[in-house]
Amino acid sequence: MHYSAAADRYQSDMIYRRTGRSGIDLPAISLGLWHNFGGRDVYENGRAILRRAFDLGVTHFDLANNYGPPPGSAEENFGRMMASDFRPYRDEMIISSKAGWDMWPGGPYGGIGGSRKYLIASLDQSLKRMGGLDYVDIFYSHRVDATTPLEETMGGALAHLHRQGKALYVGGISSYSPELTQKAAAILQEERVPLFIHQPNYNMFNRWIENGLLDTLGEIGTGCIVFSPLAQGLLTSRYLNGIPEGARANQGGSLKASAQNEELLGRIRALNAIAERRGQTLAQMAIAWTLRDPRVTSSLIGASSVTQLENSLGA
Repeated sequence: MHYSAAADRYQSDMIYRRTGRSGIDLPAISLGLWHNFGGRDVYENGRAILRRAFDLGVTHFDLANNYGPPPGSAEENFGRMMASDFRPYRDEMIISSKAGWDMWPGGPYGGIGGSRKYLIASLDQSLKRMGGLDYVDIFYSHRVDATTPLEETMGGALAHLHRQGKALYVGGISSYSPELTQKAAAILQEERVPLFIHQPNYNMFNRWIENGLLDTLGEIGTGCIVFSPLAQGLLTSRYLNGIPEGARANQGGSLKASAQNEELLGRIRALNAIAERRGQTLAQMAIAWTLRDPRVTSSLIGASSVTQLENSLGA
């Protein structure tokens, strides 16, 4: 069925925040395609989620070279959706991708890394997978690579891709310490490229960015988009009565075993009671909590259904 974006999509309740000292605003809530958009998931379900998100004012869609499963399939499906639905709206969309984790077979060249060769090749592949896009808006170093000089990752790869026009904004970094963030910013500054944004894990159960990172980002004028605001689903009503079979918490060690103890479940139930008194779902309160600090530009959510998306956007 042909898609036309809602004419009132910018009259929704979505708030847009400036990203550090750049000229770009991001929606307060952005959509990540880490799960539920890969080849093993139902394509039409992901397509419906993306359409609804855009209709409700979500303009930022976050991907990575290894999102799926299998790796790369989320970008491939997104490329199909761009071709069928979103190509007319490309100039309204902030599309990001990342590289740094295992991706393709190829001996020492396709695994975990931050080398110039790996990052440049990865973005070229991502652009092809996403329907032949000319550029991404944001490109990230997805992780710290202690075996590669930071100068190569930042100056040799990210600044180079920026100058080529393949990434409008770089110095996207993820999970870098405050000290490495400062160093990355200094390297990029020498290239006359600002460090645009940091993507750290942040939620009520993981508050590490409050111990220096937010201060660092504020000082250097870099934005912050936090991932896992719901602690991979723990901060939702799904876990109020324990961790059910089939939940991500029980699959492949995605969550630590401690997440299953009664003490943590008690904390979740107590937080849910607070949310109910506030007239919110636990998920809505958890997302709103991450946005209470103005230095946080956006909170990055996932969604497995349109209903779940709409609930999260009510934060």
